[in-house]
Amino acid sequence: MSSITSSAPATPARRSMDRICDELAYATLAIVAVVAGLTFRDYGLGWDDYTHAEYADLLLRMFGSGFKDTAALSFANLYMYGGGFDMAAALLHKIIPLELFETRRLLGAIVGLIGLGVTWRLARRIGGPVAGLAAVLLLALCPTYYGHMFMNPKDAPFAVAMIFLMLGLVRLAEDYPTPSPHTVLIVGLGAGLSLGCRVLGGLALIYAAIAFIPIWHADIKAHGWGKAALRLGRTSYYLLPGLLLGYLVMGLIWPWSIIEPGNPLHAVTYFSNFFEKPWKELFNGAMVSVPDMPWLYLPTLFALQLPELLLGLCIAGLAITIVSATRPEVDARRKTILGMIALAAFLPLVIAVVKRPALYNGIRHFVFLVPPMAVLAGVAFGDLVKWIERKNYGHAVQGGVAALFAIGLALPLVQMIRLHPYQYTHFNYLAGTVREADHRYMLDYWGLALKQASQSLREQIIDRQEIPPSGRKWKVAVCGPQRPAQVALGPDFTIGWDSHAADFAMTLGEFYCKGLTAPVIAEIKRDDVVFARVYDIRGLSIASLLSIPAP
Repeated sequence: MSSITSSAPATPARRSMDRICDELAYATLAIVAVVAGLTFRDYGLGWDDYTHAEYADLLLRMFGSGFKDTAALSFANLYMYGGGFDMAAALLHKIIPLELFETRRLLGAIVGLIGLGVTWRLARRIGGPVAGLAAVLLLALCPTYYGHMFMNPKDAPFAVAMIFLMLGLVRLAEDYPTPSPHTVLIVGLGAGLSLGCRVLGGLALIYAAIAFIPIWHADIKAHGWGKAALRLGRTSYYLLPGLLLGYLVMGLIWPWSIIEPGNPLHAVTYFSNFFEKPWKELFNGAMVSVPDMPWLYLPTLFALQLPELLLGLCIAGLAITIVSATRPEVDARRKTILGMIALAAFLPLVIAVVKRPALYNGIRHFVFLVPPMAVLAGVAFGDLVKWIERKNYGHAVQGGVAALFAIGLALPLVQMIRLHPYQYTHFNYLAGTVREADHRYMLDYWGLALKQASQSLREQIIDRQEIPPSGRKWKVAVCGPQRPAQVALGPDFTIGWDSHAADFAMTLGEFYCKGLTAPVIAEIKRDDVVFARVYDIRGLSIASLLSIPAP
């Protein structure tokens, strides 16, 4: 694998260290694969799971009918998103002996693992084996990324598609002005997958247009305007097959996007404005309407939810990028590549801060920033190691840096184990972990804890050898996502909002669910924080499960 940082023959010791780093990276990927394979069934359904499964069925029906059945092209608002993940899960379900939603969890783990591998390859390409190892470790031990990859059918696959596209664009910068066939393939496939997941994939064009300025400037300086324009035209010509491939891939996984050429622009317009009835969510201890979230919303949640080591090294990587951009001795390609990764990691965040769109559900819509952040952080750590080597510091300093890095990785690892399978709710030690974040921020906004609560309810009923009243099923009033609760409870239960005639009440630990004065028969807790409760409300008069806090 090539690296833009290699300028002199490596010593035997350097080659040995590089080999060790690569072996550790492979080991990291293998360990994550094994852990994910053993635990993917633990993750519950979220608010959107059932709807996405329906979307997949409609898309497959449309393809199977030769586009005669076009219900998928007007289904809810999902037709404005790609359905590649959903269709892949539905097809995989047909050939493996797993329940549909377990299949979706397994596929999410596979896609997330691919994202880890691509992140490693990209960071290694930019900063060498140490940077690659650091990046894959930082991303694998980022609870936000790890948790979402199992259960987020839109944002997690989009994050993987975007980092794959970034790999292609970095290769394009290295190859300019004559991209290799592999580079053209990766750029085209990455563009198609990214835009096919979310129209927001078009941001990559902005990253490239801005970040390629140093290369174009150097080209003009070396060859003049005319020849530089010809070289740019030649690059565009070579990219045409890849762009055609990208368009076909986009159309395959997002059919609505090519029904009319202007549909992607319609999607941009649609998502530029808040498209639902406003509601309030908890932020910094206050109830705030989602269209009125303060500009600090995303910066605050990124600062409090990402691991401290990832945050620190990512900021260091941004500083390295800025300094490199100001130094004339730094190669133009290096400036372009670092700039592209920095833009991928921070530009959408800056745009959101300035534009202040409706924001909700924490940082889930911005999970695609985490892999480039990990790459930037890995490059920063790789540069630190190289600097220590150049300064000829002794083994004590090198060991100290390695120990600090290991401790930084251990902090989120401990929390991931404690929170399993709710890693996505993680708040770092700067925030006081989920203990302090509870009652200040949203935690289980997807409602994943209802799966474990449902299992606990069924176990309690079996242990007590209870049977439902004659002629009907058990009735459960649910404060949280209804369809996922029904899937988790199974056919022996009827669920709904009505608590008057229910036998049991199941509530999430979020602000909108009322704490009931009733016997608690099951409680789902992590780190002393309640994620869900099950109440026995037989014979009680419960007016509502909803709590409507004061503004």
